[in-house]
Amino acid sequence: MDIIDKLNKELLKQNFMGHSYTSSELDKYREVAHRYACMENAISVLSDMQTNISYIYYGGFAEALGLKETEKIDCIHSIWEEGIFSLIHPDDLYQKNLQELKFFHFIKHQPKNKRKDFYLINKLRIKDATGHYHSTLHRLFYIPVKNAPNAMWLALCLYTPLSLEMPGKSAVVYSVTGQLIELKNKDSTQILSEREKQVLRLIHQGWTSKQIAEILTISIHTVNRHRQEILGKLQVKNSIEACRIAKDLGVL
Repeated sequence: MDIIDKLNKELLKQNFMGHSYTSSELDKYREVAHRYACMENAISVLSDMQTNISYIYYGGFAEALGLKETEKIDCIHSIWEEGIFSLIHPDDLYQKNLQELKFFHFIKHQPKNKRKDFYLINKLRIKDATGHYHSTLHRLFYIPVKNAPNAMWLALCLYTPLSLEMPGKSAVVYSVTGQLIELKNKDSTQILSEREKQVLRLIHQGWTSKQIAEILTISIHTVNRHRQEILGKLQVKNSIEACRIAKDLGVL
């Protein structure tokens, strides 16, 4: 299972309810991203989920990594900054993507007027041109759509050197008070319906479709339909992968 595929499905296929914006609205947030790059020497990535375009601003940290010269701006046709992802330790990248998926579901369960008050932090290892890994703080902010508050229009990612120790490798920050909130698996458990969870648990226990049908008193056709729904929602190719990602998300 590729977590990026799952995130693509969640982020790029949101219902924007005919949301449209002016260039001045986008320019306002692009200026915010630019200022983070200038003020914090951050690598700042502003991603537009509606158009699948990202704007990358390179502060001094990019030069330290040998990634880009400072003051440079890139515009890429993707919400994923692959050039940066390629430098992140593979173990950290998987966990980063998994936590972003959980954070997306966490945000959607917050009161609509509070969603802008939370952001995600991750501790990452990013390597420079010599292969040396640098401890890095990654922050993710979501900007919702005004007239479709269940949809997240923009995502702002910031990469800066990690200068202070942080508890754990990931947490949500409530910016009003500074409170750290650990992402619980329950924030991702609503991806599957209750019946689909039942079927997946029985699959995980090794039961066949025929046995599952007997246990749940449903037809084999219904069991197979649930299997296909599970694979589709988790964006996996088989039941083994479905069980693995479901464990990571806390569904199992």
